[in-house]
Amino acid sequence: MNQSTIKIDVLLDPNKVPEQINWVASDSTAEMVQKAKAMCIAFWDGADKTAMRIDLWTKDMMVDEMADFYYQMLMSMADTFKRATQQEGMSDDMKKFAREFFDKFRAIQLKEQA
Repeated sequence: MNQSTIKIDVLLDPNKVPEQINWVASDSTAEMVQKAKAMCIAFWDGADKTAMRIDLWTKDMMVDEMADFYYQMLMSMADTFKRATQQEGMSDDMKKFAREFFDKFRAIQLKEQA
């Protein structure tokens, strides 16, 4: 049996706010530690039937970057859901929501800039 390891290091400021997120995966083709401004990790507890999540973002993560990050996560979760369940219609609904979410965010941003 093969084993893969993902290591995540989070550098915190004195108030325990993330300043830097670095990660490396043993099976990655990347030769260096990767940097990230945000991360969302979810685990499924089959016994309790609950999701456990870790959501972190650094001080320099901009609001527009967060919206783009969420848009991309929603789209990829829709793809994963489709692969796992073969429910293409549900996946399409999730993608439609993701597009509407991002369009609404952009409209709000444009309104605030005016």
